[in-house]
Amino acid sequence: MKNVALITGVTGQDGSYLSEFLLAKGYEVHGIIRRSSVDYRERIAHLEGRPNFHLHYADMGDSMSLVKLVGKVQPTEIYNLAAQSHVQVSFDAPEYTAEVDAVGVLRILEAVRTNHLESTCKIYQASTSELYGKVEEVPQNENTPFHPYSPYAVAKLYGYWIIKEYREAYNMFCCSGILFNHESERRGETFVTRKITLAAARIAQGKQDCVYLGNLDSLRDWGYAKDYVECMWLILQHDKSEDFVIATGVQHTVREFATLAFHYAGIELRWEGEGINERGIDQKTGKTVVAVSEDFYRPTDVVNLWGDPSKAKRELGWNPQTTSFEELVRIMVQHDMQKVAADHIAGVMRTNLAEYLEKGVVK
Repeated sequence: MKNVALITGVTGQDGSYLSEFLLAKGYEVHGIIRRSSVDYRERIAHLEGRPNFHLHYADMGDSMSLVKLVGKVQPTEIYNLAAQSHVQVSFDAPEYTAEVDAVGVLRILEAVRTNHLESTCKIYQASTSELYGKVEEVPQNENTPFHPYSPYAVAKLYGYWIIKEYREAYNMFCCSGILFNHESERRGETFVTRKITLAAARIAQGKQDCVYLGNLDSLRDWGYAKDYVECMWLILQHDKSEDFVIATGVQHTVREFATLAFHYAGIELRWEGEGINERGIDQKTGKTVVAVSEDFYRPTDVVNLWGDPSKAKRELGWNPQTTSFEELVRIMVQHDMQKVAADHIAGVMRTNLAEYLEKGVVK
């Protein structure tokens, strides 16, 4: 039987890397995209046109579109990566977050059952370390109690439990990967890691003066998204349907991430002050390039996420340390240094063209 994968959230960071990974293994890959006035496919543009890569319009909020698509594609594996995945945004849009991140999972499960694919289609659910929230033990593993601390985490907790329920009630092969923070050069620019690496690149090239962050003491277990999609696939190749923590087993503070990012951008930081008054100072110029703003503090903040990937290492043979924390930050900064430089050149060219057109030099 040919391996046929259906990926929700295919245009996202994880969806793009997973698509590349599965295509390299000979899969036929189908991705779900939403109709939008702004068609954002930058991360997967290089895959479009390949004979085994197909895109379809559907929506996690529209059960009928999912039922029809699952029936048409007849997938052997479904990777549900679609979500409103920004924790801060979930406080501003809690109902939408619940509709997509919680009920959306149920719609996927029911689409499989409606098409009678329970025995032939495996389902991977992208769960999250935010389930642990106000953590009750460190590091966190598959048996650590959950204490969700945001609307996003609460919605994802429903997704986790409904996967477990359908596995036990209907004997379906459906699993959750409890993903700790995973970053890359394809990470959205509103997420703190990418916000930092882009700011470091812009400041280093004189395009920005300072970046404002929230709690610098927050601890996270950061891995490379490109490595994590391999573990997603391994979970569905396992002989038993189980849930797994996907993490590196190493944690760092936001402050450490910023220090390393600026280092790779050619700026050495010195930290002064505490709490809201803490600042990151460029040692060479004496200028403040990192400052703290209360605007980026959350109503309830998760401060200590640290995953234990022992089970995935032992049972799946997965290596969580393929890319080190230092290498991850270097990759991101190197990419953003090039991006900022390219954006500057493009901006200069647009300005020059506009001036030429205004003067009638170019017609």
